Amino acid sequence: MPKRSFKQSLSIIFKGLAMGAADVVPGVSGGTIAFISGIYEELIITIHNIDLGIFKTLKKEGVKKVWHQYNLGFLASLFTGIAISILSLAKIITWLLGQYPVLVWSFFFGLVIASIIYIAKQITNYSPKTIIALVLAGVFSYGITLAEPTADTESIWFLFFAGFIAIIAMILPGISGAFILLLIGGYTVVIGAINQFSEAISTFNISSLGNALLKIGVFGLGAIAGLKVFSGILNWMFANHKNTTLAVLTGFMIGALNKIWPWKEVVQYRINKHGEEIPFIERSILPGSYDIDPQVMAAILCMLGGFMIIFLLEFVAKKSPN
Repeated sequence: MPKRSFKQSLSIIFKGLAMGAADVVPGVSGGTIAFISGIYEELIITIHNIDLGIFKTLKKEGVKKVWHQYNLGFLASLFTGIAISILSLAKIITWLLGQYPVLVWSFFFGLVIASIIYIAKQITNYSPKTIIALVLAGVFSYGITLAEPTADTESIWFLFFAGFIAIIAMILPGISGAFILLLIGGYTVVIGAINQFSEAISTFNISSLGNALLKIGVFGLGAIAGLKVFSGILNWMFANHKNTTLAVLTGFMIGALNKIWPWKEVVQYRINKHGEEIPFIERSILPGSYDIDPQVMAAILCMLGGFMIIFLLEFVAKKSPN
């Protein structure tokens, strides 16, 4: 891989920041941000190329050779940005979703609409096979948004499984890893562990820090396993069936719009571990049927803001030399 300058590495970190911010929110995919910013295929190929041979190369030729041969500088920059973003934004986004749900979801609705347009433009041949793939993926994705989430769990095996499944979704444009976590009941556990980690560092609480690190570590091991397993499949799909793959991703994003529709009606509540009543099952409704102020004009402005950010990212990616 070509050696990147400091400016180019900084650009990768900023793209990681954007991916991390997207991955925190149920309904928005970090993979979409990677695709739009022009680093998606490099990310998949780099992950796919990492194998047990890395230890042999490390032993014979040293760290410098491994770092260059396996493009670890790219991964280090990207995951640094993702980690910073998730750790710093998890609590903020959780708070914003609690205080301004309509406006926040409107922003992400506009972002995903623009992402659908962007990815659909990459399809070079709308053959019957491609169209069928798009429709089936859309129906499947919509069906997932109607699924009933499971109860939260904090078992070690569940956290590993959650990491394995969520990371697959996180690297797929159009499928939100956070949303998959929500469906299987792991979202509040993982976000809670991230917030616990941040608070433990700021308060020097060693016991709390150890507990948070255990949860995050197990989740991370599952994510690493999922990345390795799925990156090979994705790499092959893009190399051999790119149009069909893009059609499937576009369909997934279209179907997922139901999940991030800003105006929701709570059908069922549940009690969390703190004894608080929180929404469990919701359904999309029209703004006119919303119980409180639907904030239609502000919501439209937020949608336009999200929509324009994607095209700004596309513009920046086209101007970038790498």
